[in-house]
Amino acid sequence: MATTMSPEQRVSTVFQTLEKAREVDVIIGITTMLDGALEAAHVVKLHGADEETILAALLQDIGIYCPLPDNWEEIFDKDENAFNNYDSGAEYLRKFGFPEKTCKLIESGILAKRYLATTDSMYLNVFDFSEESWKEPLSPEEMSKLEKDELFQQKVWIRKWNFCRLSGLPTTHSLDTYRDMAIRNISK
Repeated sequence: MATTMSPEQRVSTVFQTLEKAREVDVIIGITTMLDGALEAAHVVKLHGADEETILAALLQDIGIYCPLPDNWEEIFDKDENAFNNYDSGAEYLRKFGFPEKTCKLIESGILAKRYLATTDSMYLNVFDFSEESWKEPLSPEEMSKLEKDELFQQKVWIRKWNFCRLSGLPTTHSLDTYRDMAIRNISK
């Protein structure tokens, strides 16, 4: 389906999916999930990140809103009775031709949260994680593997930059701010 669409059509479809986040409050009455995504992308951009990383910050929660992927049974955590929206979102974006780097940064969401919960007590104290798996410390082997990953810094920083989503500051950017960037990156 996505391969027969133009880059502009693919980005429009993905952005329409993300628009559903406009209806979900992160902090009741203060900011929505979409505002949070726009804030996160803006902060990442201010820190000098490349476009693929900015798109990952913007689209990191798209898995909450996108249709179930074909492999949904593989990414459903039966122990937690939860769906891994990061894996789902990355799979969804791959179908539309988003860069592999963007997808890898998104699907590392839980691992990066676990890393920060293991190494940064402030991170763990700020968020009241309902999913216990996010609080689970990384094993030394997992820690070593992640720290050797070529995208390690971006994976962890996206989660840290995500703190800004709780600021409640008004968002001055719209999705259209990132439209040309997304088109450029799926056209590569």
